[in-house]
Amino acid sequence: MTTTSPTGSAAPSARTVARRRRAAARQRGWREFRRHRSGLVGAAVLLLFVLLALLAPVVADADGLSVTRATGGVLEPPSASYPLGTDDNGRSVLTLLIWGSRISLLVGVLATVISMVIGTVVGLLSGYFGGWPGAVLFRLTEWFLVIPFLPLAIVLATVMGRSLLNIAIVIGVTSWPGTALLIRSQTLSVKERAYLERSRVLGAGHGHLLRRHVLPNVMPLVFANTTLTVAVAILSETTLSFLGLGDPTRVSWGSMLQDAFRAGAITTGSWWFIVPPGICVVLVVLSFTLVGQALEAVLDPRLRERR
Repeated sequence: MTTTSPTGSAAPSARTVARRRRAAARQRGWREFRRHRSGLVGAAVLLLFVLLALLAPVVADADGLSVTRATGGVLEPPSASYPLGTDDNGRSVLTLLIWGSRISLLVGVLATVISMVIGTVVGLLSGYFGGWPGAVLFRLTEWFLVIPFLPLAIVLATVMGRSLLNIAIVIGVTSWPGTALLIRSQTLSVKERAYLERSRVLGAGHGHLLRRHVLPNVMPLVFANTTLTVAVAILSETTLSFLGLGDPTRVSWGSMLQDAFRAGAITTGSWWFIVPPGICVVLVVLSFTLVGQALEAVLDPRLRERR
């Protein structure tokens, strides 16, 4: 829908103007992101691992994950048939590495979604509402924050059982306090701005203020923090799987490290069994960290002013 301007020409509607502004903001953000070479390198590495995970059925045969169908020798070194050698069951380490990327990335992303939802909701409510509701939520956040992560995660994983979904829930439930504190501090700043007071005087309710004014202002911070939380979630999944708390029916980089440790790959010099999954974990975590730092610099005007 368009309106007629005083000059007689058709003026764009408010929705069209808003759409154009969002497109211009995305273009500015992309130009700013391209200035960070480390962020571009991290994004390229992440894209490579995501494509590898999505194309796993095409790149590597799923039958190679079965112990009964293994055709290689025990801890066979790299060769033309097995570029990264074999594990203690005669399976190709390269096949395990490719399929393991699916589980590690999936658990990392799913756990991050759970953590972001809990942290954002708790941070918004504790920062926006004063009195005892905000105080209770803030104390709850502090309580989770001071509890050591690994013991709590081990206890929850043991109680809930060893499954892919349970591991993601455990990581998400134990990693949200940092996000909640970050969102709470931003919410405390946003709710004191003049346009919120004007909306409140005009009759806007709490739901409208949170949905239309507070949440859009904290979402860039949530988005930038997400990439950093994914890195922590992947490391947590690797740690829990290494401790034997992961899904025993799925292959992940953490379970590969656990199997390599159990088989004595370090003492026998079978580096091809333990080094590749470790390198993959380091690369993915480092890439998410680089992308997160670049996004934080793009979305935070104060960081841009310091450059």
